[in-house]
Amino acid sequence: MELRQVRVFVAIAQEGSFTAAAARLTLVQSAVSATIRTLEQELGASLFDRTTRRVALTDAGRALLPEAIRMLEAERLAADAVDQAKGGIRGSVLLGIMQAAAGHAASVASLIAGFQTEHPLVTVTVRHVGGSQSLAENVREGVLDLGILSLPGDYPGLSFTELGREPMLLACAATHRLAGRDSVPLLELADEPFVDGPEGWGIRLASDQLFLRAGITRTLRYEVNDSLSIVEFVAAGLAVALIPPSMAEHVRGVQLIPLEGEAPMFRTLLGAPTMRRAPGAVHAFAEFIRANAAQHAA
Repeated sequence: MELRQVRVFVAIAQEGSFTAAAARLTLVQSAVSATIRTLEQELGASLFDRTTRRVALTDAGRALLPEAIRMLEAERLAADAVDQAKGGIRGSVLLGIMQAAAGHAASVASLIAGFQTEHPLVTVTVRHVGGSQSLAENVREGVLDLGILSLPGDYPGLSFTELGREPMLLACAATHRLAGRDSVPLLELADEPFVDGPEGWGIRLASDQLFLRAGITRTLRYEVNDSLSIVEFVAAGLAVALIPPSMAEHVRGVQLIPLEGEAPMFRTLLGAPTMRRAPGAVHAFAEFIRANAAQHAA
């Protein structure tokens, strides 16, 4: 079993598609298919169940995947050790970011620019793969090296460094019946139509947990996958929302009101895996973010 075969196998398993794996590896799809056929022949087992709609791992494929990931990590660490011996940190970092990563916590662009100035031989690539839960899963599974995300609690297999936090406030239109209030009890929002992000988004998770703990059912009327759209729905008077203040900074016609009692916090976090050793480039980037996030606040 060769490393190139392992690399193709892991890409298909993580992408769930031969086509997506080929694009990720910059190979033609026929080469990807031929590589897997050869690997399956060598192992004497089928690794994927193939249908016209999906590609899924077989029992043999699921057994191979964690070992294959460890092989690729070992290769990466070996190459990293050689690079450092030659002088300077080299390599790549694949960073996942949530859509609302700007906020007041840290400017991701400024952090990357500062890091690349210090480490010009490291390539930082950024991907948006969905909400914070999806980001956390991708970091844990090794699809991403690190993630900037927001979760209200812990996540198995990840460690977090808090880069910033904001209290979540009620956002309503300036013409709304609640506008002008000093604070609002959560119970008074039970019948209000809400706009929020999809399941797995940081703001959605924080809001859902808040209402769940209070035993209150809210009315989620609009679900949109864009943070600016959430605020625009509020400004238009269509709904209210619970958001960190930075989300509404550049939208007119929105009033922010504190909730009575303890407000949920929107925490911007750096998520790193705990189950595997980080290559030098990834470790250096994580340490740079931890040390410089406050200086690069947006």
